[in-house]
Amino acid sequence: MNHSQAFGAGSARPWQSLERKSALIVQGGYPGHDPREVAGILAQILRQEHFIVEVSDTLDVFLDMEKLKRTDLIVPVWTLGTITGQQLDNLLNAVASGTGIAGIHGGIVDAFRGEVRYQGMIGGQFIAHPGEQGATYSVCMTDPYNPLVIGIGNFVLRMTEQFYVLMDPSIQVLAVTCFDRVNPPLVWRPVTMPVAWWKMYGKGKVYVLTPGHSPDIVLVPQITEMIRRGMVWAAR
Repeated sequence: MNHSQAFGAGSARPWQSLERKSALIVQGGYPGHDPREVAGILAQILRQEHFIVEVSDTLDVFLDMEKLKRTDLIVPVWTLGTITGQQLDNLLNAVASGTGIAGIHGGIVDAFRGEVRYQGMIGGQFIAHPGEQGATYSVCMTDPYNPLVIGIGNFVLRMTEQFYVLMDPSIQVLAVTCFDRVNPPLVWRPVTMPVAWWKMYGKGKVYVLTPGHSPDIVLVPQITEMIRRGMVWAAR
């Protein structure tokens, strides 16, 4: 799939919504990622883009298959945790049918660690953050003319988590970071790691941005703009 197919031929700003759409934010899980506060920030961004936003505190919202299929965008803000077979089946089926999914940090790429089907849909899985919350690192655009990142440019994040992920080789990478210091036993040589990517899951669009450990990082202007574009683009 090329840019024209994925982002809409002839559209100069394809992340912008042209009609009122619906978004479901599901927040919870590990409290260290401030899920309620982060969900509030993402909800505000979506409302600025004219979405009708619902925030749920329970994964049981995934039991309503018809609701999920009517929803244009699902935003998980749920690090770790467990999900039932029926909840997961409905989520996967909704995205495969065309509901978009987008999110940041552990809320999307470190949810439900035992569920490889979920990881397959998302396109990656967090496994470590060398340096813990004290890392300073660059985010570098690998596809700078892609509509999802054009004009944002490279930038630096300070004193936050740098995610080391296992990834699906089919993802379309938008930005990367460099683990340039050896940190045994995991990081045994310098590597370049995706920070932002998009992919398809059936008819559904998937957008992942790995920074966002705390509300202050989500509010870094470049991060805010990247997740804004990613969420609006991923919506049905």
